[in-house]
Amino acid sequence: MYEGWVHALIGGSLIGVAASVLLLFNGEVAGVSGILKSAITKNAFERLNKFIFLAGLLCGGFFLRWFNPDIFSNQLTSSNLTVVIAGVLVGFGTALSGGCTSGHGVCGISRLSARSIIATMVFIFAGIISVCIFKKLGFIL
Repeated sequence: MYEGWVHALIGGSLIGVAASVLLLFNGEVAGVSGILKSAITKNAFERLNKFIFLAGLLCGGFFLRWFNPDIFSNQLTSSNLTVVIAGVLVGFGTALSGGCTSGHGVCGISRLSARSIIATMVFIFAGIISVCIFKKLGFIL
């Protein structure tokens, strides 16, 4: 049907449009980790907006799965331990850098934020190093 790059182009465009709309109409950066944190810590009205945003992310995945079940047919080749360690490292990096790849990488770079450009370069470098270490230790096949 479609090549992988077409899906990436469509997905990236949708992310860009959604981030732009959120910034334009709400004045907020679409950093998912920040939105998740706000959903837990802010007042009731702000929490509702954040939960609606997060629910939209989940619903998008469910609708995609419903319309195209083959899109999620890839089999995970890493162990559960590797996935847990990766999740902890991502959470640690998000807290350490004051944001996630969506906030820094998509929204920050598009606003030419030096902090976000540096954070994104560190994310990429740390990801490369992590994959090399995990491969060497045998966690990644």
